[in-house]
Amino acid sequence: MIRRNSGGIGAFLQSPIGVALSTNAVWFVVAYLAGIRYSYSYAYLVNLFLLGVDLFVAYYLLDRLIFFFSQFILPIQNPKHRQEIYSRVKNFETNDRGPALFIKNGRVITHEGEEDKHGPGVIVLDTASAAVLRTDTEIRDTVGPGVVFTKSYKHNNEIRNEYIAGSVDLRAQQHFIGPLPTDPSFLKPVLISSTKDDDEMQSRRQQTSGATRDGFDISASISIKFSIKRPLNNEKTISESGVRSQYGFDPEAVRNAITREVIQLGTSEDSKIRLEWNQLPAHLVVNIWREYIRKFKLGDLFISGADSKLSGLQLIEDMINQRVKKEYAESLDDTGTPTQGLMESLEFKQLQSRGLEIMEVRIHNVLFEASIEDQTIQQWSTEWMKIAKKEEDYLKDKETLIETASRDEGSKAFAKIVSKPFSGKATQPQQNPFKTLQLLILPLKEFILNESSANSDMEKELRKLDEIWKWVLDNSSDGIPRAPQRSDKP
Repeated sequence: MIRRNSGGIGAFLQSPIGVALSTNAVWFVVAYLAGIRYSYSYAYLVNLFLLGVDLFVAYYLLDRLIFFFSQFILPIQNPKHRQEIYSRVKNFETNDRGPALFIKNGRVITHEGEEDKHGPGVIVLDTASAAVLRTDTEIRDTVGPGVVFTKSYKHNNEIRNEYIAGSVDLRAQQHFIGPLPTDPSFLKPVLISSTKDDDEMQSRRQQTSGATRDGFDISASISIKFSIKRPLNNEKTISESGVRSQYGFDPEAVRNAITREVIQLGTSEDSKIRLEWNQLPAHLVVNIWREYIRKFKLGDLFISGADSKLSGLQLIEDMINQRVKKEYAESLDDTGTPTQGLMESLEFKQLQSRGLEIMEVRIHNVLFEASIEDQTIQQWSTEWMKIAKKEEDYLKDKETLIETASRDEGSKAFAKIVSKPFSGKATQPQQNPFKTLQLLILPLKEFILNESSANSDMEKELRKLDEIWKWVLDNSSDGIPRAPQRSDKP
């Protein structure tokens, strides 16, 4: 108590008014001890008047100097804020001042004891922060980046002070829920130890755990990118302090994100959990994930459907993005098949009413029991052998058809070549069959010599034709016709 009182007296004596009073008091004491006496009676009145003048001048100078230098304490840009910062600095040493707070990236940063102070205060927000102010009875203003002055006013003979109802981060948020990529597959309950790491691992799995249509428990790793709703047309709204945030500032969206409460019902009766603004996107996405995972069998999650090029997981990821980003989304039946219809997205409406928007949802990987994985691989191997056998039979049938078609085309080409000598005018039938045979062999031999390149197979065919030609000549009863000489040119 004594130390506090002495400290207050010392602070007063160090002020300009205290200096004026203490200086005049010392002067009167020195004059009295030195025996200096005034010869006229009104001299004391003059001294008292001068003391009053000194006090007035000291007070006025102190007040004006505080007003001048207080403008450089904070980066204020609004002229009306000069009076506000002046009053805050003037009352800084008194108990009437409110808190001085700083909000960085949506988090309130305070010094010890600042939150307990009441009355007019000041809040400094960086370009990534916004907040809502309130009193004990009502919601007041939505404030953005810059310098904000909280007020104290009187209502029905009751003094009400403004304070922070909540703050948000205007930057895009990235949340990751579910098991980590390094987490192993599901373990049987009897094998799970009670260590802290195992408990945390099981807690992560429970965040996104769900059951497939054929009764298998799985858990997915899901990432969600979201933010406070940005202004329309990418306009970056200027706050009251004159600061334009590069992340965009929509006062209505910020107000809805903080003031509109969402309650998550617990497992026990009357158990309710209030969801903060940055917890709602993950809550909605997990509910949609569990809704769709019940529509698919485990095997359907990793293979493409008959009517879609997407696997089950890809289709679920696409449907989740539709539900949280569009007013209407495609509808799936109980087996995960699109119904060609549209359904209203209640999740999108909830996000809009809360002032939030989700940019992207990604499903990274799915974990399940190792025995299920082995069973699935074995089933895929069996199916693969069946498919490979069908493909083999198909290729054999196709090869047979191609061979038959090629043989038919070859027969047609052969008939066209050998019948070339008979394609002119109609002639009398040859009486000598060997003569007819000669006419068939000659064009065939000419075609081989002119069209085919020299190789071992063609050499063999030409030898065979030469032997046939020689036999025909030996058995012909007419004169021996002259066969065309074989050319060495290709």
